[in-house]
Amino acid sequence: MRKTMLAAATILTISSAAFAQSTVIVTDPAPTGSVVLPGEVRTYVMEQNTPSVVYDGDIAVGATLPDTVEVHTVPDMDGYGYTVVNERRVIVEPKTHRIIQVLE
Repeated sequence: MRKTMLAAATILTISSAAFAQSTVIVTDPAPTGSVVLPGEVRTYVMEQNTPSVVYDGDIAVGATLPDTVEVHTVPDMDGYGYTVVNERRVIVEPKTHRIIQVLE
């Protein structure tokens, strides 16, 4: 009986080690600080004929545009706005004017 219990414990230990080796951990593929936009947002923004504004500040993800820069909303997509600054289209959070993505 003791040998059977020892064999069962050994098999369970080996099985759990094999299970742990087959476990897959999935991480977010997007680089830190970037946002994966819904395709509809990008398409909509790229199709708009919006005049560009001149701005001397930094145009980068995480930067906040001043309130003087007009931000347009993306229809049916809460949380996404856009503008064109220095001939570059940018996706922003409408309430904070923080740049979420710069489209190239």
